[in-house]
Amino acid sequence: MQFENYDLSLKDDVEIFTKELFYALFKDVCIEKANHLKEKFSKILNGLRIGNIDEIWEQYQESFCSIRNMLDTDAKAFEATDPACKSLSEVYLAYPGFHAIAIYRLSNKLYNLKVPVLPRIMSEYGHSITGVDIHPGATIGESFFIDHATGVVIGETTIIENNVKIYQGVTLGGIQVKKELASIKRHPTIESNVTIYANATILGGDVVVGKDSIIGANVCVTESIPEGSIVTFESENKITTRKSYAK
Repeated sequence: MQFENYDLSLKDDVEIFTKELFYALFKDVCIEKANHLKEKFSKILNGLRIGNIDEIWEQYQESFCSIRNMLDTDAKAFEATDPACKSLSEVYLAYPGFHAIAIYRLSNKLYNLKVPVLPRIMSEYGHSITGVDIHPGATIGESFFIDHATGVVIGETTIIENNVKIYQGVTLGGIQVKKELASIKRHPTIESNVTIYANATILGGDVVVGKDSIIGANVCVTESIPEGSIVTFESENKITTRKSYAK
């Protein structure tokens, strides 16, 4: 049997590149001097057998200032939303949800530049260190907030507008997993100012959650929600005190 060879060590190179790029984005204003990053980027693209490296890097580097601006807006959303947050520095240094969004925004630009494979490796690195799985093809607007991070899944064709807040365990996914659906919109659209609480699941490419809506914890949504709605999951909890149990 004939096997095709793959240089899996590229995963390590991408992790180092992504981490250094993330750090540089906040240390060096718009990363004007980024030769060391370009060298790592070129090595990765050569390993993936991707051409036009100089052209891709030039377009990518031109996006760094706008990505930094978007991330600053995201960070302010964290500071304004989370009562446990004491400063912007805390967001930048200690919030896995913010880190996940940063890696998404960096990988999304490469995805939009039609660079194959690399954006997915970057997103899987982000997934491994934050517990958040955001496909680089998703479309996410300004002031995005992910609280606690762990278990969040955002599919490739998801559209999230501005000022959206989501909590741990949220899934924005597809109803069906079929290869023949690859070229169609499979994941929901979340309009502006929506809040989605923990462990809610929203499925389907035709599903739209209207602006200013609240999706409660543990809700499963498979049809569109009008704007300004509140969707909750009702369950009955039976509470037995130790005293009554003893009787």
